[in-house]
Amino acid sequence: MSSVDTQNTATPIGKEDVKPVLEVKNLKMYFPITKGLLRRRVGEVKAVDDVSFNVYEGEVFGVVGESGCGKTTTGRCITRVLKPTAGEIIYHDKRGDRVNLSDLSRSELRPYRREIRMIFQDPFSSLNPRLPVVDLIGEVLKVNRIATDAEIKERVKKLLRQVGLRPEYLERYPHAFSGGERQRIGVARALASEPRLVVADEAVSALDVSIQAQTINLLQDLQEEFNLTYIFVAHDLSVVEHICDRIGVMYVGKMVETGTKEEVFERPKHPYTEALMAAVPKPDPRLRSRGQRVRLPGEVADPSNPPSGCYFHPRCRYAQEICRTKAPSLQEHEVTPGHYSACHFAEELELKGVRPGEASASA
Repeated sequence: MSSVDTQNTATPIGKEDVKPVLEVKNLKMYFPITKGLLRRRVGEVKAVDDVSFNVYEGEVFGVVGESGCGKTTTGRCITRVLKPTAGEIIYHDKRGDRVNLSDLSRSELRPYRREIRMIFQDPFSSLNPRLPVVDLIGEVLKVNRIATDAEIKERVKKLLRQVGLRPEYLERYPHAFSGGERQRIGVARALASEPRLVVADEAVSALDVSIQAQTINLLQDLQEEFNLTYIFVAHDLSVVEHICDRIGVMYVGKMVETGTKEEVFERPKHPYTEALMAAVPKPDPRLRSRGQRVRLPGEVADPSNPPSGCYFHPRCRYAQEICRTKAPSLQEHEVTPGHYSACHFAEELELKGVRPGEASASA
């Protein structure tokens, strides 16, 4: 295994001619813990702790992990809903300039908010119930000065058609729509400013399985039509396997593995990734006896008081003394360039993954 710095900036195989749209370097997001009447700071929750990865033009980069691992916070830092505690978020804009979004003020961020948009998880709470669709979507056009008042209605009708909704719906209010239709409105709102990069935060997790499939197919069609790049935050591995090109696995605020979909699913290099893959349900009863399910002892580490060394070592069946004392860095594997993991024994362990389509079959 070749040692690299934690920026993880090497180009994966197959991406040599593709420029990164986004470079996340050593990103940290700590939330203070206060106590008493004077709100004295007594600690901090390390929601995102030194995370690094690249996102390349035209791809879908999936971020997966258990609830509370920091994946949503990472997405909100990238869109600057939250201002990071430390680190760099380097965005390559349409002109080819490199801009560190983490350093920009609110006014300086305005032109980049047009190019980087977010689809929120809950279609029921992300839409203002007091506004009709024409205002929910038209507000984006108005704030970013993309269309005049006279043009907004026609632009909104066009966006509704593009996401599979009837243009007559533009005067309806959110309560008149189903969950899947509301999420389509959220997608239309995200696309209103003609972005390059879209962060989809658990965009289908609140929907029925049949509606999930429709929404994923819509996102794929829109990606091709508008030449979009996605960061797809999810915990459902079947959805991730279906839509993503590369995957980053997070555990307690840290990125523990990144690689292509095939590498991460079939040949994981981190014990936590192996445990995630072992948890994928097998719909065929004849396959359930094959292999042994990895059962992790204990609970997920507390991000306000993480263990020493590798955060995963208290639950890892392969842990040795070095795991308890020294935190592993994200390193690239010699045999599979572009595949990174943060494990001291990644080259030595023979970890089990899932076969192609096995995760999707469980959807």
